[in-house]
Amino acid sequence: MSRVTRTFLNALLPLLLAACQTTSPDVIKREDAQRMSDVLDGVVLSTRLVTVEGSQTGVGAAAGGVVGGVAGSRVGGGTGAIVGGTIGAVAGGVAGNAVERQATREQALEIIVQLKNGERRAIVQAPGSDPPKPGDSVIIITDGGHARVIRAPRG
Repeated sequence: MSRVTRTFLNALLPLLLAACQTTSPDVIKREDAQRMSDVLDGVVLSTRLVTVEGSQTGVGAAAGGVVGGVAGSRVGGGTGAIVGGTIGAVAGGVAGNAVERQATREQALEIIVQLKNGERRAIVQAPGSDPPKPGDSVIIITDGGHARVIRAPRG
């Protein structure tokens, strides 16, 4: 494995791990396990597909900059290598940022729920394995400013 390939893979790993994050109601963060949450009963009024914009943590730009700089510095020698490395780093940073933004983007569901007391709430989350539909009885589980909607248990 070449040095450039190793550098690229090492720079790409944090980006791939960031892409694994989700807003799915079926996935619970480790720190949220065994914590008491508030539960609200309601009925789904409407749902619609939305896109959650990807993140820009800087990891993609940094990884792309490193890879572009290394690859660009291999062009020519002396001053040409310096110029190639600089141009490669800038182009790689821009490309890496775009890749990160696209890789962390996800399809989601905006769910409008009417609570039993008449209030309405809107929650955006990944569709999950059993997405609620208009007319479904649901519960909203809230904890620390985060909320998720799941179908209400039957019975």
